[in-house]
Amino acid sequence: MLDITPLRAPTANASQTGEANGTSETAFDFVGQVHGFDTAAPVNANTAHAIDDAMTRYGVLVFRGQSLTPQQQLDFASALGPLDIGFKRVAKPHNRLGYDTLADISNLDESGAVASREHRRIVGNIANQLWHSDSSFQRPSARYSMLYAVVVPPEGGETEFADMRAAFEALPALQQASLRELQAEHDALHSRIFLGDTEYDAAQRAAIPPTVWPLVRRHPGGRSSLFIGAHASRVLDMTLAEGRMLLLDLLEHATQPAFVYRHTWQPGDLVIWDNRCTLHRGRRFDLTQRRELRRATTLDA
Repeated sequence: MLDITPLRAPTANASQTGEANGTSETAFDFVGQVHGFDTAAPVNANTAHAIDDAMTRYGVLVFRGQSLTPQQQLDFASALGPLDIGFKRVAKPHNRLGYDTLADISNLDESGAVASREHRRIVGNIANQLWHSDSSFQRPSARYSMLYAVVVPPEGGETEFADMRAAFEALPALQQASLRELQAEHDALHSRIFLGDTEYDAAQRAAIPPTVWPLVRRHPGGRSSLFIGAHASRVLDMTLAEGRMLLLDLLEHATQPAFVYRHTWQPGDLVIWDNRCTLHRGRRFDLTQRRELRRATTLDA
């Protein structure tokens, strides 16, 4: 059994609602903090099963005070499922970390220095600020993402998580029924092109062809969940305009403060989230300040 408590944290919009110093706290029933667990230690089958159970219950787990080498992070992730390389199949970024299955979520260039604003990888930093589910543009899509904080900026750079199960359950019953009939196409390049990163050749565009997912997916835990986000480019059997407006309306609904937890990073934090029932996004920070995190992701296989 894992020692887990529901996490209490400032609401996502506390600083925007006039509450002094963002001190208003909310308990999030989809976010749990795990105590007394060393993610660098080997994970046996029983422990992996306990983590799976906890992820089904929550959707987001927070482990504070961890110390992980890149290999230890990959070992931990591998115990929870096969590893994903995701967008690296489209574009081969510089491999500063030396592992294809470890994503460099940083604003650093090939040498490890803070990249200039003109560096192409900065587009990736900005794309991470859009609400998304990792690797929703492929089959199988991602199951768990595990993001580990190495260096964090003095302010900004938080990560927000939105509970897609609670968001779906808050919709009127008639709308729930209508959404169950719809499917959306997810495209790996949709958000990048939206942000002006259009320099992809035919081979890159074909590396991960768009895939189709239901707008509502049933989580293995039994609850239904919206499956939307920045990779969702259109809704099948709708005009492009009508479908995209529906996606925007659903995203606006699903990312209301009542459904959103904002994580303020500390070095040594490891956060795991379930891409099948949550969306996430990074928040803005001063791109001249070093921010270094790394992510391992498992496939929903």
